[in-house]
Parts: sequence; structure tokens; C-alpha cells
Amino acid sequence: MSDASDTSDDVPFNRDFPLKAGVVEEIRPGLRRVLCNNPSPFTFTGTVSYIVGTGKVAIIDPGPDDEAHAQALIDAVKGETVTHILVTHTHKDHSPGTPRLKAATGATVYAEGPHRASRPYFESETVSTESGADRAFRPDVTIRDGDVIEGDGWAVEAVATPGHTANHMAFAWKERDAIFVGDHVMGWSTSIVAPPDGSMVDYMTSLDRLIARDEQLYLSGHGAEILEGPRYSRFLKRHRVAREASILHRLGKGETDIPTMVRAIYIGIDPRLMGAAGYSVLAHLEDLVTRGIVATEGDPLIGGRYRLAK
Repeated sequence: MSDASDTSDDVPFNRDFPLKAGVVEEIRPGLRRVLCNNPSPFTFTGTVSYIVGTGKVAIIDPGPDDEAHAQALIDAVKGETVTHILVTHTHKDHSPGTPRLKAATGATVYAEGPHRASRPYFESETVSTESGADRAFRPDVTIRDGDVIEGDGWAVEAVATPGHTANHMAFAWKERDAIFVGDHVMGWSTSIVAPPDGSMVDYMTSLDRLIARDEQLYLSGHGAEILEGPRYSRFLKRHRVAREASILHRLGKGETDIPTMVRAIYIGIDPRLMGAAGYSVLAHLEDLVTRGIVATEGDPLIGGRYRLAK
């Protein structure tokens, strides 16, 4: 899920992704993808599911609970055996298709765990509608950072990348110099970080983790592959730092609320995306309040007012 309100020109976005829904495309030998027909301002052209290996395969991110997409995946592996289902995170465009696919294949489901927030909910806080959480999801096998999941002719390492969600996990296919990055890094847009499910501190730390790794080919949950992943991630990191500076610049003019900051920072924003942009601003503000740079009355909330700390 992206922060599609972000139209910044400081990140080299690639919005060229002509893959049609339901079509099986081989990206590399032993690596295929299928696009789900769930386009939106947050999902771009739809969720991308990946098929790893040949003969006995893994499917990464079954997508939403969509019968047509599940059938397209089953048709794509006709004559093969699905042994593993891997889930990067529990948003409704990534994990709800898991039960349907598991019922059809009998595969074992691997993920970091059920959906959870990055921090406890504040007493006066409601559940964010921007999170799109799949709270019913349960994996068969709970995995942790560094675990290696092996199949027939392939093996991937679990790489914890919290931030977009607390349970976000990437999967590194070292032999192919590739890593499945879910929604943490996307080539067409920045990712939404919506507290309390998401955390800007965690997101930035996870970006640094990816930058420090060797894998160059990033395979994202939406849009085209990214060929120079660590370099692109450095663009994203600089962009977030610039976004923080924009927030501080606006607060330098006086106390204000999040909608006012969104209008000042996201010029010409589509009104449908105001909510997503607001939660990303809130994620930055939470970090700034924790660091003592910004102040607010009580807990940092989406409806709060913010000022520079004295």
C-alpha cells in the first residue's frame, strides 16, 4: 500500500508497468509473477504475487480475497506443486487470499505472525482506516529475522523490515541477487506509514537494513521490479528526511494541525488521498515529538495540534 499522495520529483519513480491482470510473466528463469485486478490510488495497477521455483514452488503474497486471482495463480502452476506460501505483511491487498490458495494447494503458510500495531493504541485513539489490516490472518509457521525457508531448488532468508506494518518481512533470494520487499520499497510511489500500525522510526531503520544488504534486484508488492535497489532506497531515505524538514518549516510559522500541514506540503493533493498523507505526516510527527523537537498537548494524534518545542 502506497502513499500515493506523494508526487515528489526527488525520487526516480517508475510508473511503467504494462503487465495485465491474470497474465503469468516470467521475470527470470524460475521466477514468475501474476498481477491481481485490484487497481486503486493505493495499490497502483494491483497487487503482484510471485511464484518462486519450478516443479515444487512457493507463492509469495497471495493478494486479496479474490477468486479470479486465486484461480490465475492455480492455473499458473498447473502440473506443479505449491509447497510454500509466504506472506510479507498483513494488509488486505496482500494476505486475505491465503486461505483460498491454501485450501486449493495444501501448502504451508509462512509469515512473521498475525497483524499487530507498532505501538499500543492511545486511550483516545481509534483504529486507523488507512491501515487496511487483515486481522484474521494466522500463519502455519511463524518466522523470525534470519530464518531460512528452503524449497526444491530455492532458499530465501527472512529479513525483518517493520515500518509499513509491524510484521513486515522481506525475503532475500541470495542466489539470484534478489529480495522480495513487499510494500516496504515500491518503484512507483513511496509507502504509506500510518500509525499506530506503522512506525516512521522502524521504517527508516528498515530502509538502512536494506541499503546495507547486497541484493540489487528488488521485487515489490506493486509495480515493476527495481534494478538498483539499495541506490533507490537511498533516494527514498533522502526523501523522508526532506519531508521532515518540510514539516519543521511549516511549524516554524506557528502552531497548526495535520490537515494544514498536508495542504502546505502536498501541493495539489487529490482530496481522496488527504487521509493517507495525513497519517504519513503523523508518523513523522510521532518521531519528532519523541525526540523533543515538536510538542503537542497529550499524545500525538491525527486530530492534534503541533508546534515547535521551546
